[in-house]
Amino acid sequence: MKKFSKVLSVTLALAMTASLGTTVFADEPVDPYAGMDHAEVSDELYMSVLGEFDEYYADAFAAETVSERWAYMAIAEAKLLESGVMLPSTSKGGNFSISKIAPYTVSPCLWGNDEYRYQNAVIIDGDKPITAEQYGDLRALWAEKRGTGEYEQAAKDYLTEAGYSFSDTLTMTYTSDPQTWDAFNTYRQADTEAIIKGVTGLLEYDGENVQQPALAADYPEVSEDGLTYTFKIREGVNWTDSQGKVLEPVTANSFVAGFHHLLDAQGGLEYLVWMVEGADAYMSGETVDFEDVGVKALDDYTLQYTLSEPCSYFLTMFSYNVFFPMSEVMFEQKGGVYGVTEWAEAVEAGTVTYGATLDDIGYCGPYLVTSYAKENSISFEANPEYYDYDNMNVKAVNWVFNDGKNPTFAYDQFMEGKMSSAALGTDAMQKAKSDGMFDDYAYVSLTDATSYPMFLNLYRCQYGNYDDASVAPTTMSDLDKVRTNLAMQNQAFRLAICTGLDRGAYNATVMTDETKLNNLVNSYTPGNFVFLEDEVTIMIGDEEVTYPAGTFYGQIMQDQIDADGVNITVWDTEANDGAGSSSGFDGWYNPDYCAALMADAVEELAEEGVVIDEENPIILELPYYDISELYSNRAAALEQSIEASTGNLVDVVLVKTGGDSALNWYNAGYYPETGDTMNYNIVDVCGWGPDFGDPQTYLDTMLGQPGGMAKNIGLY
Repeated sequence: MKKFSKVLSVTLALAMTASLGTTVFADEPVDPYAGMDHAEVSDELYMSVLGEFDEYYADAFAAETVSERWAYMAIAEAKLLESGVMLPSTSKGGNFSISKIAPYTVSPCLWGNDEYRYQNAVIIDGDKPITAEQYGDLRALWAEKRGTGEYEQAAKDYLTEAGYSFSDTLTMTYTSDPQTWDAFNTYRQADTEAIIKGVTGLLEYDGENVQQPALAADYPEVSEDGLTYTFKIREGVNWTDSQGKVLEPVTANSFVAGFHHLLDAQGGLEYLVWMVEGADAYMSGETVDFEDVGVKALDDYTLQYTLSEPCSYFLTMFSYNVFFPMSEVMFEQKGGVYGVTEWAEAVEAGTVTYGATLDDIGYCGPYLVTSYAKENSISFEANPEYYDYDNMNVKAVNWVFNDGKNPTFAYDQFMEGKMSSAALGTDAMQKAKSDGMFDDYAYVSLTDATSYPMFLNLYRCQYGNYDDASVAPTTMSDLDKVRTNLAMQNQAFRLAICTGLDRGAYNATVMTDETKLNNLVNSYTPGNFVFLEDEVTIMIGDEEVTYPAGTFYGQIMQDQIDADGVNITVWDTEANDGAGSSSGFDGWYNPDYCAALMADAVEELAEEGVVIDEENPIILELPYYDISELYSNRAAALEQSIEASTGNLVDVVLVKTGGDSALNWYNAGYYPETGDTMNYNIVDVCGWGPDFGDPQTYLDTMLGQPGGMAKNIGLY
């Protein structure tokens, strides 16, 4: 049951240039994996480091109820966090912001892609943003109206009464260019955020977080056994090219074609659809006939999905691109072919241009992509063929590239009337205070369910430049490399790194002192992402524990961590005004615990011939975006904190990625496709956002498989 998930890039970049002399020991440690194939190394290290995670995660899929499944997943995640291969870091939001966008008029759904759909955003016109007090009023209004379908109009009425008029244009920054426009051949959120504007799916979550029919004429009919979902497709919707020229109608076969191409291209998201009958067999080559896959057009406007087994979260996935439609006319015009082998051969031969540019895809969504200049701007204009065109609030979306060199760029643009909103980091906040904009207009933005962990590379193989791997910037000797890899394979050492970082100080460099804890997360899956629907009795350590219905996922994680004697806090029952939370506090930083763990690691590694003392520290290279003052300060904060907590037994070497943009930082730890091409010992450039409403959407990414997030720890 293998699956993948989308990957997010952070807003800016980091780097690589190191320096440390070679140390010679009488008995030099030896790489136990030298000469082995990387796949074999990956298998051995994965089971050695994440074997318990893998075991409990497998138990979750054998569970009899959804609640029991989630309980086992919580235990599995506890084991994942205890391994120390990742340090949960931050989510999006939680910073001071100023904005002209009314809250909750863009979907607040925590999974999928609907948070990047802006057609219903309510944007005020004029020079002044919405006040902080008005933001509070609108959030309260949303809580009152949620589920009624009345909030958007109520927000407009409130703002109109307050004297505002409305704009139909949204302008915002972006930080990473799309690498492809093919929605079915990417797992990167930087691609999807752009592509999502031009394609609409069957179902979408609205601003009240209610899933509504979009290209589906209504909600599907579901068979009694939960295996068959039948949709009626909305008639009268057309595909167009980027110029708005009509290509063909959107039909049930458009969805079949998209699913077929998804399985053929295997771009990193295809394993999300494991539950569709025949999908895995088709991708593996066990069957070669797509007719054996459970996605059928029963007629022009009737679409049916057949599952191999019931899936409780199946419909929550329909706002994600794995279930998008595709224009067959455009696909064929641009050299697209069907079949796993046929597609691979066409790509190899260079005969496929589908998805290469904004002109090489079809559009059926709210916007057409009308212009794109790399590292400059992307423009989206309303699509007259969009099924809900007449009800769109936003008719144009403009993206302006922010390379991160200027920490007040977005704020400056906002004050010039060129931006619809701006987050206020430390420098921008000071400007806002000087301009008299802070007290009345700054509010704290909500956090979401994205997670930007730091990853520790268990078996680093790549030490080359980010733009030219034939040139090696590192000064780590071969012995240094072996010593560091062996240290990173030691659990006590990894946990010492994770508990030795003052994440508040680290985060304050890009947030502010006042907001530095707001978007800190302490687990991979948010602790309140799901809660038990039924009572569950399960073993926690040596004790049988009964959890009542309503118990949060995070509570079970914390109980398992406590039972295992690991001194980290991932769930605080008193946080969030007593509702409980896994975010908004630093439950990992513990210098005393770090010192104790490091003492254990020194003793254990000495038995492997790895001597660690102040004269012979373990070197950890951290690539960072040196052009950005914010991210340079953040890297320095990480270096100072870990070195201090570990008593200088660890030497964090900050390595400049160089270049005029964030590209080389992304090349270090975001764009590489395999674990052996990840170019760091520790990194904070990559993150993840959920695809559907189940913890599986997070935990799948850490399965031992090519293409998932396990590559970020140097495996597969």
